[in-house]
Amino acid sequence: MPKVPLIIDTDTAQDDCIAILAGLLDPSAELRAITMVAGNVGFEQQVANAHLTLNVAGRLGSVPIHRGCTQPILRHWESAEDVHGDGSGGLSMASDALSESDEHAVNALLRLTAEAPGELSIVAIGPLTNLATAVILDRSFAQRVKTLVIMGGSNNARGNITASAEFNFYVDPEAAQIVLQAGFEDLRIVPWAPLTLLDATFPRADYDRLGALGTPLAGFYHRMCAATIDYDESVGIDGSTHPDSLSVAVLLHPELVTEQSGYRVDVETSSELTRGMSVMAWEKFEQPTNAQVIEAVDGAAFYDYLRGILATETVPNLPVAGLSD
Repeated sequence: MPKVPLIIDTDTAQDDCIAILAGLLDPSAELRAITMVAGNVGFEQQVANAHLTLNVAGRLGSVPIHRGCTQPILRHWESAEDVHGDGSGGLSMASDALSESDEHAVNALLRLTAEAPGELSIVAIGPLTNLATAVILDRSFAQRVKTLVIMGGSNNARGNITASAEFNFYVDPEAAQIVLQAGFEDLRIVPWAPLTLLDATFPRADYDRLGALGTPLAGFYHRMCAATIDYDESVGIDGSTHPDSLSVAVLLHPELVTEQSGYRVDVETSSELTRGMSVMAWEKFEQPTNAQVIEAVDGAAFYDYLRGILATETVPNLPVAGLSD
């Protein structure tokens, strides 16, 4: 079976780490690069979390990590540390010999897509600053990407950082709007609400079952997602949310998608009240479609998919402090 070559653009914490595991361990995936963007937690911590994820999969050093934009295009960076803590789940490892690529993430995105035009897909699970900067530097970038899957926005529904905005679009709304207007030929959006809340949220009992699979990856998952499920439950969400790993899963396994529709998607950049709000206009409004918005997935099949990933036996390259606690 031919593999799907992909890049994951990420602000690594919690479910971003599980998304990377899917890109590493799914037999249908060929993860070419991890590109880092300012988002969930402090930038250095994000980079450390990416190394930690590669390590627990037994793949440390096998995929290049590229440091990217450390601030949004126009805004001051805002974190989600109140949700994720430092995003590491209290896990750590020796970092003396770790290193990242010298090539900036934006340059890597431009080079890799130029070397294989129309072949590489990108899964963007953080703010879209790196991708927008690539578009600004090279307008043909969008046409070279086979498929772009974006985790971002809400489909005319609730936000998760403000009443109207989802975090990734809120942090850098200008970047999100640039990307949405850039002309990506196959652009798919995995929204926070209602999709994630309905089909990619695992109640505590299901979360615990995944954590009890007895592999290093299962223990890693249970620790990495602990702070977030606690936060989610404190604000009335019944379980652990997994939009980032879902974004990788729907690229690799489109059969998981049960409903999707074409929308004209734009992001509010002017209003402080609705900053980062995604406005998704359906066919009634006769606007040109720029994205396929995923509206429903087979939640049980997605859970089973992640269970298969986490049940994979791996040997971490380096000891992980706290993993056996």
